[in-house]
Amino acid sequence: MNDRTSRELQSDPRHHATMDTLMEIARTLASPRDIGEILEQIMLQVSRLLNPKAWSLLLRDEETGELEFAVVVSEIAEKLKGVKVPRGHGVAGWVAEHGEAVIIPDVSRDERFAMEIDKSFSFRTRSLACVPLKCQNKVFGVIELINSLEEREFNQFDMQVLTTIADFAGIAISNERAIARIKLMVITDDLTGLFNAKYIFDQVAYEVERAKRYSTQVSLVFFDLDRFKNVNDTHGHLVGSALLAEVGALVRTHIRSADKGARYGGDEFVVLLPQTDKGGALSFARKLHKAIESEVFSANSGMNLKITGSFGVATYPEDATTSNELVIAADTAMYRAKELGRNGVCVAGSDSIDDGFSR
Repeated sequence: MNDRTSRELQSDPRHHATMDTLMEIARTLASPRDIGEILEQIMLQVSRLLNPKAWSLLLRDEETGELEFAVVVSEIAEKLKGVKVPRGHGVAGWVAEHGEAVIIPDVSRDERFAMEIDKSFSFRTRSLACVPLKCQNKVFGVIELINSLEEREFNQFDMQVLTTIADFAGIAISNERAIARIKLMVITDDLTGLFNAKYIFDQVAYEVERAKRYSTQVSLVFFDLDRFKNVNDTHGHLVGSALLAEVGALVRTHIRSADKGARYGGDEFVVLLPQTDKGGALSFARKLHKAIESEVFSANSGMNLKITGSFGVATYPEDATTSNELVIAADTAMYRAKELGRNGVCVAGSDSIDDGFSR
């Protein structure tokens, strides 16, 4: 908060309430709470101090730029929660894109205001104040206040207070995402972007225990790339690494949100399929096998490499009674596929290979 802002806040009759609010927010930020609860508490303080009839906190998707209603207090709160606003759309979208705060006394006179939400939910917005949630010039979302309870226009005092509070929220979000990135780095394979071996086997143990508890099934697929050593020997390790990264990307496009893909090591990969029976796991393995076989790798560099994979499939409780046994069963099935000629899928306990044609 700069000196000018501080003097203007002190001259307002709400000065003491504002200082108490900011102190309360500072205590909230220092507490060991998750980010969702911190944002809820910050917005509760906004509501108490500035008395909007409705307010919302929208978070920005880092990839698409869309805004999503994350925290909403309004007569239509339940309908708005989770609704997404296209990038740059409406006042909130404009603020997120430009990183600048705005006060609009009469939204009907501002071409940036989008009427769709009001029309969809039978709500009437008259005035609003909107500020970006940002830290170090990176915008994470916006806070939007709509229609003062006191039927007054939002003023510069409201904007200064709201901007200060938004800065607190921006710091909280930035810190939370930095911690999340660090946690993700610990469990992620740098080369492929998939999970690493330690994490995936912890998850196998967790899913097997869950399957025991709820009498469900869980499957595991192991695969490695056939004659991958030839790629390294012929084209070098940089090309081999690039191919592994492309295989990792291909795996990510074929798994469900509940599934987990990992690089076990070298050119070996693992896919964990919760609540999936043997038939579902075999179907998945067949599809991924054919996808790898038909893919042209390193096309951007002009290499146009082709490669195949050998797959092993095992399912709890059909093939194993523990997580370790499930890992061994899938791994053994993969090596059986290699012994039977490579380039196919073998299920645990089987002495035949499914090459994708004989079925």
